[in-house]
Order: sequence, then structure tokens, then C-alpha cells
Amino acid sequence: MTSSTIAPPASLSANDPCWCGSGRKYKRCHKHLEGRIVAGEVSPYRPVPAHIPRPPYAETGIPVRWDEPRIKSPEIIEKMRFAGILAAEILRKAGEKVAPGVTTEEIDEYVHQLTIDADAYPSPLNYGHFPKSVCTSVNEVICHGIPDSRALLDGDIINLDVTCFINGVHGDTNATFLVGNVDPASRQLVKVTEECMWLGIESVKPGRPFSDIGKAIETHAKKFRYGVIRSFVGHGIGEQFHTDLQIAHYFDPRATTVMRPGMTFTIEPMISLGGWQNKTWPDHWTAVTADGKRTAQYEHTILVTDDGHDVLTAPGAVSPSAPWTR
Repeated sequence: MTSSTIAPPASLSANDPCWCGSGRKYKRCHKHLEGRIVAGEVSPYRPVPAHIPRPPYAETGIPVRWDEPRIKSPEIIEKMRFAGILAAEILRKAGEKVAPGVTTEEIDEYVHQLTIDADAYPSPLNYGHFPKSVCTSVNEVICHGIPDSRALLDGDIINLDVTCFINGVHGDTNATFLVGNVDPASRQLVKVTEECMWLGIESVKPGRPFSDIGKAIETHAKKFRYGVIRSFVGHGIGEQFHTDLQIAHYFDPRATTVMRPGMTFTIEPMISLGGWQNKTWPDHWTAVTADGKRTAQYEHTILVTDDGHDVLTAPGAVSPSAPWTR
């Protein structure tokens, strides 16, 4: 049995022996972690039917890097649009499952099934040995949370990060959802984080440097004295889950690479109620805020067009004549 957050007995005082049995005083052992998320039990990998095409890392867990063109062909772009719309629909349905008492394991099972029912491969599964089909990041977890037996609590916030691999390309999107009755500060954080993402997207224009994206995001976040996580960035995407493009969500004057029509990448700001510093759990995946403050995230896959941008993970039409549509 695992608990969802660290919660000491109500009668425990700072100088009492810690509840964990370490023999140390509570104030020197677990008090600083009071209220933090703790890991639950992680179930084995879920199988993917043999007929579903899979990315190169699916069997080995090791991403295969190659020099993928930054400028995508029209065919690749349309395939990415199809993958993006599928990811967006799965994210929407998964979000409807979010409720107090639901485990992140149950959400993973649902996302996995929706993905394989669409003859797609859940991109996170075995990417760098990640053990699940979706990332579930709760409260102070910034990103890469591993679904487990932890049940969501009333008042939590949770980010669901969905990526699908289908027809040889990936579509990547995420959103943060409210669990039951959420406090006003967390609600505002979630709202502002989504606004940050859209302001970053609106700054995407051909001929402009990538630093424009981070500037737009950071400027808005600072109005609320929020932290902008620096250790994790947006990324190029296409036939590979991650390509060499890196998109910082804070202003970095060194980000002088110019946006060009045909480029595809994600914008996925992670905004915190506190500082931008992070720590990583012993599972080597789960990233949390160093100060334990809550964080939220939103993400879309973006295409640079001749006159601006297009959101590939937003609902939209795909040509019915495309050979991969069903």
C-alpha cells in the first residue's frame, strides 16, 4: 500500500521520532517533505500488438539519432497533422478521466488502449526505458511523472503528456487538468501557464529568432512572479520524437536560430508558483520543483508557415485523399 502524499500522524510534533522508523527526529527526517508527492507502485510494461508499426527505440529503449531535416516535406507535415490530431483527441478523452480517486495507472491504461485502438504506438513507451505510455505529472512534479498506483486527491492538479507515433511520425501535446476542488492560486497558475503557451505560439513567425518565444513566455509569467523552469525545453519533432531544435521558454539571447517555413517543434512551458530549480527522483525520470511548489504545463506541436504558424495538435481537417487516413 502506498500513500499519495507524505502526511504524518496529526499528533506528531517536530521533536518526536519520525513516523518512518528511522530513529531521527521528525523535523530532521521527513518534515521538510510534508505534503509532497510520493511514488506508488509501477506495473509492468503494457504490450503493443505486433501489427502496429513502432519507432526504432521501441524494442531496445535506446533512441536512434539521425540528421533529420529541419524543414519538413509537405507529405511529412500532413502526416504530422494527422498524428497531432490523434494525440489531441486522446488527450481530451484522458482529461475526462481525471477525478479524485482515479489512479495515474488507470489513466495510463486508458491512454494506452486508445492509442493502440487507433493503430498507433504510444511514443513515451520505452523511450529511454520510460515504462509507461503517458506522462502524468502531479502538483510539484514538473514533467516525466511515471503513472503508478497513486490515487489523485481532491485539490490536485495533473499534467497529462500524450504523444502518438503513427505513419512514421510523432504528434506531441499536453495539458494540465484540475482534480475536484482546486485552490485559487493553483487555478490561476494553470490559467496563466496556458496563456504563456499561446503567447509563445503567437510569437512564431518566419525570419524571427527562437528567442522571441521564450521572451513572450517569460514576460507574461513574470507579471505574476512565477518561475519559468529552465532545465526542460521544447524540441524539434517529426520522424523522431526529439530532433536537434531546442526551444527555451525563458528569454535567451543566444537562441539566435531563425524560424523558417516547414520547421516543426513543440512549445511546452513549465511554470511554477516558486523557483525554477528542479530535482530528479531516483527513477531518473520524475522531475520536481526543488522548493516543492506546484507547477503547470501546456504543449502544442507547431509548424512554421510562410506567414506565421499552424498548430498541428489542434483539431482540424486532414485531406480525405491522404493514403494513411481511414
